[in-house]
Amino acid sequence: MARISPVTGRYVTLDVDGCEYKVFYNSNGAGQPLVCQHTAGCHNHQWRDLLEDEEITKDHLVIAYDLPRHGKSDPPLNKEWWKEEYKLTADHYVNFIVALCDALELEDPIFMGSSFGGNVALQLALRHPDRFKAVIPVEAAAHAPGFYLDWWRHPHANASQVCASGVWDLMAPMSPDKDRWLTWFYYSQGAEAFKGDLHFYSVDHDLRGKLGQIDGRRCPVVMLTGTYDYLTPPEATKETADQIPGGSFIAMEDIGHFPMSENYPVFKAYLAQALERIASQLTR
Repeated sequence: MARISPVTGRYVTLDVDGCEYKVFYNSNGAGQPLVCQHTAGCHNHQWRDLLEDEEITKDHLVIAYDLPRHGKSDPPLNKEWWKEEYKLTADHYVNFIVALCDALELEDPIFMGSSFGGNVALQLALRHPDRFKAVIPVEAAAHAPGFYLDWWRHPHANASQVCASGVWDLMAPMSPDKDRWLTWFYYSQGAEAFKGDLHFYSVDHDLRGKLGQIDGRRCPVVMLTGTYDYLTPPEATKETADQIPGGSFIAMEDIGHFPMSENYPVFKAYLAQALERIASQLTR
């Protein structure tokens, strides 16, 4: 008998900073909106296990979208985008996420993103604390310099293989092989956007000296980082959380930089802790 997933996929058209985007998103569940951003150069495939988790979706409307230029979301429809180099900026990234939440009429969503998605979660808490109920930055820090490199798209290299293989040792060795290989496969499909995403991650995102302006009591910030992540090591995330008034940090044991796709059962336990901590902070 066929097993049909309860997850549904739809498109929504957005206007952001003069760009018209047709954006693809998957959703499932009901209740508290939980909006999920994939990692750089990837797509919403990473959140499939979360989208199909009955324990989470019975209380949460989980939405996982493809950022423009990723997955099933095209580059801008109203511009000759191929004539300029793609460089994602903090301003545009933030504006896009707010526009998406507005278009889907989401009330007090919790935003969760990983890696460059975790970094933008911090930007959202700083810039739009009243638009989001809380944020969960995963594998994030105030600043992550040094990864905006030309060799991600070097003409003498197979860009898809370079980008995919670059993520392999960022995963914990005890994560299941099938999930590590799937994460590798996801990255082999997103090479075109990877370098441009890293412009935000390593160049335009820099909240050093600004973390004290984030009010973690007004918009709770619960940060998660895996102990096998050397790209954004746990101590960098903890240092970031410690500078946010009301911010908090949870170290995730035995998992790496792609927790939601490399070992979802382990990640789920820590996500549950984060959601409980948010609920506790909001009831004080």
